[in-house]
Amino acid sequence: MTYEFTIPKLTRRSFVGAAGAAVALFATPPVFAESETVWKKLPTVPFRGKQDDISFVDALHGWYGNGEGKLYRTTDGGDSWEKMWDQPGTFIRALGFVDQQVGYLGNVGINYYPGVTDTHPLYRTADSGRSWQAVSAEEIDKVVGICAIDILPVKRIFQGELRPSHIVTAAGRVGGPAMMLRSEDDGASWKVIDLSEHAGMILDVKFHDPKTGFVCASGVSATGEGDAVMLMTRDGGKSWKPVWRSKRKLENVWKMSWPSRRVGYATVQSYDEAAGNRRVVIKTVDGGKSWKEILLVDEAGIREFGVGFVDTMRGWVGTSKGGFETRDGGKSWQRIEFGRAVNKIRVVPGASGGKRLFAIGVDVHRFDLP
Repeated sequence: MTYEFTIPKLTRRSFVGAAGAAVALFATPPVFAESETVWKKLPTVPFRGKQDDISFVDALHGWYGNGEGKLYRTTDGGDSWEKMWDQPGTFIRALGFVDQQVGYLGNVGINYYPGVTDTHPLYRTADSGRSWQAVSAEEIDKVVGICAIDILPVKRIFQGELRPSHIVTAAGRVGGPAMMLRSEDDGASWKVIDLSEHAGMILDVKFHDPKTGFVCASGVSATGEGDAVMLMTRDGGKSWKPVWRSKRKLENVWKMSWPSRRVGYATVQSYDEAAGNRRVVIKTVDGGKSWKEILLVDEAGIREFGVGFVDTMRGWVGTSKGGFETRDGGKSWQRIEFGRAVNKIRVVPGASGGKRLFAIGVDVHRFDLP
């Protein structure tokens, strides 16, 4: 089964149901300006629509999934892929791997995309993705689906020894409700955090340390007219406050990238036709306490998706019409080709120095930065 998603002509009433819809039908791709950046298209199984996440633990070992419930693994940096798992009815929306064996998979859940029948939001593997076990938590039925997974390496005392561990946070979903699953003991136990008082939907999550974290969201709105909002916590998710909010309706903060603890970027999706064609990215230089809008492009038909930065100056944004690159912290942007509807950009250390980047959307691309 394959899915073909279109972005309909939106009204204020249709925003919640259409926000973040996967994209398969696009306008004719634009002619891209010349760039020194050359992304290599990798040989993956064709999929009609936007693929949402890809996860790498190093320059060679990675995984990606799609809306048909198919998960693929590479051990050679994406030059070849092996299908590891196939579960029709599951929509693989988010992935996060701890190492070559242990990882987490987020399912978007039912009543949003056609053909999705799996009601369980989160799974865990301990055998490199060959098999997956459903994560259990009290009140997990409140978590309809997952759109993002954050894995934070930490140290914790276990039987008198200081050992490496991970805090895993999974949040969602597009269309709502705004819920979070969090484990502070490497996936051994989980708790549900309800953010419905603060947001109508959650699209991304990132923690800098066990206490300080952010979620990309859309505000609460019974009519679907939510504004874009960035939320911040300083107590591990017990309480949240908005640190940036759009002055426009029918928007959401989609994905974020943090090249440093103080500097972060996030994409803003707009569905308000009356707001014009200006598309913006928001940026913080004070660790997320405050954010400002920077112009990406002023052009009809652009829908923003993923964002990724290798340092505080150089980064990329994926859109429905292709990619954009900046080398000056967002002051200017240049069109680049790395596929349409890139939803996630992952950065890992290169095999022989530098950085290796992977971008997933309709296709999967790789870029090696010396």
